[in-house]
Amino acid sequence: MSVSEQPPSSHDGPPAPLAGPAAEIAAGYAFDGPALELGALLWDGTCHPDARIRVPLPVLNRHGLVAGATGTGKTKTLQLIAEQLSANGVPVFLADIKGDVSGISAPGADGEKVRERAGQVGQEWRASGFPCEFYGLGGIGPGVPVRATVTSFGPVLLSKVLQLNQTQEQSLGLIFHYADTKGLELVDLKDLRAVVAFLVSDTGKAELKGIGGLSTVTAGVILRAITAFEQQGASGFFGEPEFDTSEFLRTAPDGRGTVSVLELPAVQDKPQLFSTFLMWMLADLFHDLPEVGDLDRPKLVFFFDEAHLLFKGASKPFLESITQTVRLIRSKGVGIFFVTQTPKDVPPDVLGQLGNRVQHALRAFTPDDAKALKATVRTFPNSPYDLEEVLTGLGTGEAVITVLSEKGAPTPVAATRLRAPESLMGPVDAAALDAAVRASPLYGRYAEAVDRESAYEKLTAEQRAAEAAALDAAAAEQAAKEAKAAEKPAKGGARAPKEEPSLAEQVVGSGMFTSLARSIGTQLGREISRSLFGTARRRR
Repeated sequence: MSVSEQPPSSHDGPPAPLAGPAAEIAAGYAFDGPALELGALLWDGTCHPDARIRVPLPVLNRHGLVAGATGTGKTKTLQLIAEQLSANGVPVFLADIKGDVSGISAPGADGEKVRERAGQVGQEWRASGFPCEFYGLGGIGPGVPVRATVTSFGPVLLSKVLQLNQTQEQSLGLIFHYADTKGLELVDLKDLRAVVAFLVSDTGKAELKGIGGLSTVTAGVILRAITAFEQQGASGFFGEPEFDTSEFLRTAPDGRGTVSVLELPAVQDKPQLFSTFLMWMLADLFHDLPEVGDLDRPKLVFFFDEAHLLFKGASKPFLESITQTVRLIRSKGVGIFFVTQTPKDVPPDVLGQLGNRVQHALRAFTPDDAKALKATVRTFPNSPYDLEEVLTGLGTGEAVITVLSEKGAPTPVAATRLRAPESLMGPVDAAALDAAVRASPLYGRYAEAVDRESAYEKLTAEQRAAEAAALDAAAAEQAAKEAKAAEKPAKGGARAPKEEPSLAEQVVGSGMFTSLARSIGTQLGREISRSLFGTARRRR
């Protein structure tokens, strides 16, 4: 059967009662507990408003996938799910790539199309806005600035951003290890650049042998990558105050979950950066949240938009870390929805953990498109639909859905006409967005960047002290030579006394330079501990 065989508009009056496979599909979504309403069943070209397609609230920490070609309605699906999660007291995180998600904070606009869609799916539509916080990556664009320290971000994620190869990634890990053991906190990129520059300097080269044989050439490549990254304007993303990702777990005074919207239009030309930053947020949450098992509702649902960017060119260790995060974070009450064009954008080990699926229309204009379509069909359970035909015939705001039941079993595949979001389907006015950001209680906490003493300042101070000592030693040596020259020459035939090492040589020979790194940062105490992705554990 195909949803495109007969358009819904050609049917007069109410649809006939469901029977056979359609009735079995509808029965698979008749849950007893709280559930989100996604839409109504499409069968044989007809929309059946009484056959509601839903997803149980407790299983939303079992992760999911929202996929489909551009323009098929993925963003509105995110908005629809986010609204209902918020209404049920569940905080939500959304990445706003194109700048059109901010409307979730404002009531939607009533109109003929909205009323028509609501009537088709049996929805009692009511214009509603939802509590929102708006964030901006590194303070670029509107939103409360989100920053991370380089130490917290860690070498694995930073290697992804810097586009280092596996050998260079391992070397960067050694550099982080060196900084950690010396208590050198890397707050921003200039701190990391200072440590790398020190390790390739004449003074610091000896330290390379003590941290696993890091080559000067590789260190130089990393230093150039950092410098180029800074020149692209990326310095602002790293620094303090570091954002506390537990802010995403907040609820509004009325009990609704806060929708955290990360505004990314200003940095959409840096896809590797923002996709990796999203992974840092998840890793940070993973480290800090306690184990809670299965809850009656998630603590947070995190929508990971443009997910293919995260996996593109990722190293094997990076993919393994993503897989482990997805597998384990559900027991901490966090659900993740990956949003992309086709399921093949997601590695099989990750895809296998995504129990809730919303697949919008796919196109089959090219041989590659046809191959992707067949691959997508194979990821669904057996179905009475001809899924290849259905997936190419879906309209905007329609999708093929399968979710996990309350018992954790997959529901039947259901072609679905989705409900209309109740909030504004588009961006809010820029002035209103800016006013909302400045009125946020978080704005005063994170708006202004702070540059405290860290690795750069400590290394610079040590270097200046060493240079001053060397100059003093050289001056003293010169004075000693001049004094000696002024003395009366020794009697002939007498053997000249063995020349004592100069004061400058004594200074250098004492290990002042080679021990410089060993003395740095000892006042900071213990080595920084790291976990998944090499991110630093934060003590809150």
